[in-house]
Amino acid sequence: MPLSAKTRRKRSSRIVVTLLSALLPIVLGGVILYLQAQRTLEQGSRLTAEEAVLQFDLMLDNTAQAAEKLLPLAGQPCADVNLALREQVTRRPFVRATNLLWDDTIYCSSLFGETHEKIAPGDYSHGQLLLMKGNRVTPDTALLVYRLSKGKQGAMSIMDGYHLSNILRLIGRKTIVLLQVGPQWLDADGQIHEGPLPVLPVAHTTLDSQRYAFHVTAGLREGEIWRYISSEYPPLFSLLIFFGAMSGLIGHILQKRSTSPSVEMQRALEAREFVPYFQPVVSGDGKQWSGAEVLMRWNHPKEGLVRPDLFIPFAEHSGLIVPMTRSLMQQTAELLAPIASAFEQPLRISVNITARHCKDLQLINDCRQFLSHFTQGSVCLVLELTERELIEPTDITHRLFEQLHELGVKIAIDDFGTGHSSLGYLRQFNVDFLKIDQSFVAMIGADVLSRHILDSIIELSVKLNLDIVAEGVETEEQSDYLTARGVGFLQGYLFARPMPGAQFINALTGR
Repeated sequence: MPLSAKTRRKRSSRIVVTLLSALLPIVLGGVILYLQAQRTLEQGSRLTAEEAVLQFDLMLDNTAQAAEKLLPLAGQPCADVNLALREQVTRRPFVRATNLLWDDTIYCSSLFGETHEKIAPGDYSHGQLLLMKGNRVTPDTALLVYRLSKGKQGAMSIMDGYHLSNILRLIGRKTIVLLQVGPQWLDADGQIHEGPLPVLPVAHTTLDSQRYAFHVTAGLREGEIWRYISSEYPPLFSLLIFFGAMSGLIGHILQKRSTSPSVEMQRALEAREFVPYFQPVVSGDGKQWSGAEVLMRWNHPKEGLVRPDLFIPFAEHSGLIVPMTRSLMQQTAELLAPIASAFEQPLRISVNITARHCKDLQLINDCRQFLSHFTQGSVCLVLELTERELIEPTDITHRLFEQLHELGVKIAIDDFGTGHSSLGYLRQFNVDFLKIDQSFVAMIGADVLSRHILDSIIELSVKLNLDIVAEGVETEEQSDYLTARGVGFLQGYLFARPMPGAQFINALTGR
């Protein structure tokens, strides 16, 4: 019995020491990880708020320019200046409507023409900005009104809240980002609220714009630090017998931290997880497939297909978009080259490029490599210029586009009419196609102003001898409208949704 008792005491002592040895690194590691996570979330919240303020400042710069152009016209008859109001709506990508005022009374509107509506300058934050829930046309859509006045003269430019909520959604993602103008504030769902902001106890950050009367609040809700730790720092629990093993375990925990987004995307690029999806483009007259736009999808091993809006902006920001596009073109060539001899006419293959692709001449080699997989005349490669970042007209870019045209590569402007400088691109670069943004196509039969803009774009393309591709065609009414106006190519769910390579090839070859 004594021997048994002594054995039990030794065993219990070992258990206590083992538990204490395991508890110490867990407690120390938990404190360290908590502080690290808190600091990381605060930095991320701060950067998110700074990026949001920067984006809203840029959008308001564009909106303010419209008001500055129109202010000298205030006081003139509406019939004489209504065209100028609508011209600013057409030229400014974020401006939805413009108004002229005299003595704080709106008397001319780009939407309604002559009108009479008294405003209260005190409703505007610093007399400049007003966040409102909507107007007569779209009562449920948020609007941001920019007001400029000089004496009795006044001008307004109105921004669609969709652009604002889209920035909050894309920049924020896991972080809650709110835009506040005066007592009103806007969330990522596009809803306007009045009164105090919701409590954001974790990583709360508020930044004021230095140029306009608004501020951005970013942060996270209660418990987000522990949720972040559980997702980014998987806890490891082990029995530690020696004190020296504690530092080894902490090192192992730190090594088990999740990789950063850039490292994860680099890993995915090397594993060829970014795969091509194809959305067919049909001819406007016969509705036969004439080509396809190659869209990038992330086939994540755990998450499945990841939406492009969740990774494309970061890929562009980090510079990974260039090798990702190169990989996409290589995979597309590997898929289509074996069946290229069966094409009755050149198949148009469209690939999106950004400002990052135009920093050097590497894109020429990528296109040359892509075309080398096909017999001459079997495909026509089209590069679509996206406008999330401005492409500067430098010597490099001019040489780039000249040599691309020498290769037979066509250039298109994607989402024409909505970007920062579509008209500037027409003047500075040799463009072959215009792609009409789906927002204009969606308004066929519903919105008179958007239809006029659409008709103006079509007329402009005819005068410039440019082909047109209309995106987002979903109804027969839209298809008939565009075909009747000579739009050469159509793309949208009415004809086909984006599909993986094998399905596209089967449909293309009739198998």
